[in-house]
Amino acid sequence: MEPCGAAPTKEERAMNNNAKILYVCQEVVPYLPESERAVLCRHLPQAMQERGAEIRIFMPRWGCINERRNQLHEVIRLSGMNLIIDDTDHQLIIKVASIPSARVQVYFIDNEDFFKRKATWADTDGTYFADNEERAIFFARGVLETVKKLRWAPNIVHCHDWFTAVVPVYLKRIFHNDPIFRDLKIVVSVYDHPFPGQLNADMAGKLLQEGIKKEDLGLLEQVDYASLMRFAIEYADAVVIGSERIDPALSEVVGGSGKPVLPYVGDENYEDAYAEFYDKLLEK
Repeated sequence: MEPCGAAPTKEERAMNNNAKILYVCQEVVPYLPESERAVLCRHLPQAMQERGAEIRIFMPRWGCINERRNQLHEVIRLSGMNLIIDDTDHQLIIKVASIPSARVQVYFIDNEDFFKRKATWADTDGTYFADNEERAIFFARGVLETVKKLRWAPNIVHCHDWFTAVVPVYLKRIFHNDPIFRDLKIVVSVYDHPFPGQLNADMAGKLLQEGIKKEDLGLLEQVDYASLMRFAIEYADAVVIGSERIDPALSEVVGGSGKPVLPYVGDENYEDAYAEFYDKLLEK
């Protein structure tokens, strides 16, 4: 028989915190092929849900995803809003699917202009699309507007890699007074999967149109992978090292940020490490 004063288990601590975790991902298995990011974004949310957390997962509805095979369907009550990116209206369409063999739903941000093409962020030759910065902005706005419509207030928002990098600045500068997003911690995961070259140099200008101030965008003078991740880290509350090795310059940025950092934990017992990390953030 367990004594009355026994210390709670890791699982019990996670449940007692009533964690509500929003996972913002650029790829999730089985909707895209296996990768370090896609596998983690598939299994980590389920592991936290099994520990008692409420979770929501969002990813883009890339055109290469087979909707019939994966049983995606549109959520009419969440769709229909128009988001203006660079003075152009783009319709926000929300779809949802359940991961087979798991009680986990994934929400998909969709739009004909940005996500109809049969690829992710690069064409078959490996050339990155010229409008990737607009697609990332639309995705970030779409996620946050949809969470507002759901009337679900997360206390942790966990962003995975570069396509999600503008979510933190939106939360800190545009949505910070919204009751849904007022009291939360932002976590950014950094991986060793940089893209070559740069995104459109006018990304900062397009974020200015969104209402973010010029002084908040200094890190986006050039929009390469390292700059985007530094930008995300700047507005995050905590950082996770998602790969065994990351760019040394980014590692230095993370180490000098003064923010809580979860080092790379690999595949073994990673659920416990993440649960403890989330617990400590929620205690602050």
